[in-house]
Amino acid sequence: MTKASREDLVEAAHRSIRKGSASFRAASRLFDRTTRERVWMLYAWCRACDDLADDQDHGGALGPQLNPEARLATIRTLTELAFAGEETGNPAFDALGQLAREVPMTRAMADDVIAGFALDAAEWRPRSETDMLRYCYHVAGAVGVMMAAVMGVPEGDEDTLDRACDLGLAFQLNNIVRDVLEDDAADRRYLPVEWTVEEDVPMGELTKPHYRPQLVRIVARACDLARAYEASARVGAARLQFRQRWAILAAANIYGAIGRKVVERGAHAWDHRVRTTKAEKLRLVLGAGWEAVRASPAAAPAPKPSRRELAALAR
Repeated sequence: MTKASREDLVEAAHRSIRKGSASFRAASRLFDRTTRERVWMLYAWCRACDDLADDQDHGGALGPQLNPEARLATIRTLTELAFAGEETGNPAFDALGQLAREVPMTRAMADDVIAGFALDAAEWRPRSETDMLRYCYHVAGAVGVMMAAVMGVPEGDEDTLDRACDLGLAFQLNNIVRDVLEDDAADRRYLPVEWTVEEDVPMGELTKPHYRPQLVRIVARACDLARAYEASARVGAARLQFRQRWAILAAANIYGAIGRKVVERGAHAWDHRVRTTKAEKLRLVLGAGWEAVRASPAAAPAPKPSRRELAALAR
């Protein structure tokens, strides 16, 4: 088998992001070429892991969900081979291996992401707000840490890594509120059980039409958390180089708009899947450019629990 060149891996990664995420692809265009290619390669690995875990194609319809442990074992094996510098036969995992040779990315960072797929494989459900944030950490916050490594943030810069993680947490919270009905149809629930109990909603009934007012209130609560983590992330973004800062702020604006739309639509938020239009994306990207030029975000404390506290919950 002929070893794929870096150019081949980048092209395959570009095809993946083009198919899998219009929002993230739009933001990635703002990076310089080298960073953009590295971001695509990281995305390709995350997307491939997600597809393997859920037996789907670029976030499409879920497969039959048979043998989740076997799929998880495949993810771990291919990731281990990638970090060892071995050929995996899968362009997305080979891209991760290439990336690990270029930036200060560690196997521990990747393992934190894989732990999120393990939670899904175990049919795990969050009981508390902290449980929900723990899940968000593994499936998105830990990816934010890897993104920071791609952008050259050193492993010892703990506060900036925390802020990068916070952006991932905000992204995932926005995804959860947008996809709550789709997830429920797939028998997956990511909003805390304790929140539904406080709203006097019986187990498994939250997405039923007669409980829509309670769902709206619970979702607004999750969006409040997302905004706090997003504000914290903007503080970290101000420390990046201009083009990196612009791209990160654009992504924050685009994903933040999803949560804001869900809240604005109230009980009708799930009549159609919430998206941002091309015109809206352009406006949000231009707004991010102005923010990037100013590079003076409002002061925002790092929310609790922190990245290290969330990571420690799995140990």
